[in-house]
Amino acid sequence: MQTLKNGQLTVVVSSHGAELQSIRKNDTEYLWQGDPAFWGRRSPVLFPIVGSVWDGRYRAAGKEFHMGQHGFARDMDFTLVESSETEVRYRLEASEETFAKYPYPFVLEIAYRLHDNRLDVIWEVSDPGDSEIYFQIGAHPAFIYPDYDPAEPERGFLAFDRTEGLECIRIKGKGCVDTEVKYPFEVPADGMFPVAKDTFDTIDTIMMQGSQVGRVTLHRTDRTPWLSLSFDAPVVGIWSPPSKNAPFICIEPWYGRCDRYGYEGEFKDRDWVNVLQPGAVFRTEYTIEIF
Repeated sequence: MQTLKNGQLTVVVSSHGAELQSIRKNDTEYLWQGDPAFWGRRSPVLFPIVGSVWDGRYRAAGKEFHMGQHGFARDMDFTLVESSETEVRYRLEASEETFAKYPYPFVLEIAYRLHDNRLDVIWEVSDPGDSEIYFQIGAHPAFIYPDYDPAEPERGFLAFDRTEGLECIRIKGKGCVDTEVKYPFEVPADGMFPVAKDTFDTIDTIMMQGSQVGRVTLHRTDRTPWLSLSFDAPVVGIWSPPSKNAPFICIEPWYGRCDRYGYEGEFKDRDWVNVLQPGAVFRTEYTIEIF
């Protein structure tokens, strides 16, 4: 475990999955602590896929491969590359183990950098081979509802940097989406979308694609801001385990998403897939701000 500190925040990161373990301000924990009764993870990095491939299999490089939801990086041990009081960087490289599931060479580096009341999460994917590679990458951080009371229906509010003309797509089956049907996402005139204990029971995931929003803020039940995520990802998912009355919510910037329902095409032609040329580097980041 590596611990980052500055005058405002203390952050803990594990080399397993290069996964965030804790975000604390003073004595308050903001990150979900992985109680398996609800969901046993905290903030997994999703790579080389986000979500599910149809029937758990896909086709690439003339072969068929099998891969579970959200890929394999979250379950692998990364190598610590560098660390300081306020920044840490990890690396995962392609190996015989990954080639059995994913035919492309890659180097994935994940860094965390503290400054003031913000944590930058930085991703770099590089192609060390001699041909194109295809991948997706996404975040899945879970945040504790600050006013959680299992006996009460209210959980807080979400605010977005855009409030009009928003629309969602939904999971249809086998973890894959129906892209033909768009659902309006109605935000009240005051800009505060109420989150209740049953919000996710029927929709599973609020999924917006096409760079509709770039900032999502979680507010307390008294409407004061609690934390915010800023990103330039083309897709964002918002999730809490359906029908579990869970004490947390996930705000997830994604460069990719699950397959369309019934998709049988090539991996390289999946929706929202990223492509890298030999020697090229994909770099992006998102920021968690704690209030």
